[in-house]
Amino acid sequence: MSVKEFFFGFSDDTKAQFPWLFVDYDIDRHTCRRTVPMQVLSLGMSRTGTASMKKALEILGYPTCHGFDMHANVKDGDMWGEAFAAKYFGDTSTVLDRNFWDKMLGHVSATTDTPANCFGPELIASYPEAKVILVERDVDAWYTSFDQAVIVSNEIPHWFRALLEQLSEKAWKLRHIIPGIMKGQFQARDIPEWRSKAKTVYKEHYAEIRGLLEDQPDRLLEYQLGNGWKPLCEFLGKDIPDVEFPRINESAQHDTMIKIVFLQMARNVFIASVKTALPVVVAFFLWRDWS
Repeated sequence: MSVKEFFFGFSDDTKAQFPWLFVDYDIDRHTCRRTVPMQVLSLGMSRTGTASMKKALEILGYPTCHGFDMHANVKDGDMWGEAFAAKYFGDTSTVLDRNFWDKMLGHVSATTDTPANCFGPELIASYPEAKVILVERDVDAWYTSFDQAVIVSNEIPHWFRALLEQLSEKAWKLRHIIPGIMKGQFQARDIPEWRSKAKTVYKEHYAEIRGLLEDQPDRLLEYQLGNGWKPLCEFLGKDIPDVEFPRINESAQHDTMIKIVFLQMARNVFIASVKTALPVVVAFFLWRDWS
């Protein structure tokens, strides 16, 4: 990230590394339907290798949803917001049934990461034919990673967040996501409570998913990152690929992505301000010279 990219746009290298941050498909999922079968629900919490699992599932032939994907289609924020409202905030106008998920996730055969993992019970019930994967880390190691990558990046003043939402279309479209995770999934009113509840919610999440599948053990794979292709491919009935199992440094990727997103927002705000202010400045000097 550089001053040059702020004023003149992002380099081709940056765009190639994070392509989903530089497109907007502008798809309204409300109008969509299922085009591929839902086959795999990877419901581990964020910061448990979800980006690596996404890549692995895609290598095996499953189009996969990950939280990063929202940046390539910010209208997804609308339906995710409806899902959070229905599950956590008492909105009865939305039913989280198969019809809803076929619209929201009809373009993918697998899910991983947040926000999909917030709706594990609903997805398991909606897709009884789908297999379920749980990737779990030591809770203390997970908490350190989650705090540094997710919670810290959201420690921004409310006024600044509100300003971004007013001036950045992306921030506005995705405004429901973090409140949905913090106040919904983690049942926290603020950042300190988010931290204090994080480990408990983490443990409860895994216990809930295991409990739902207690009588369907063949449907669940408990996977540890580092185990490679064999257990995953045996579980899914796939041949082992002739490539190494993907290992993505999610911390570094997330940190860089956050910087790009904020730089994008700041740049868009700057450009909008210049476009608004420039005619006023020109008109002022013309008026002054004319006078």
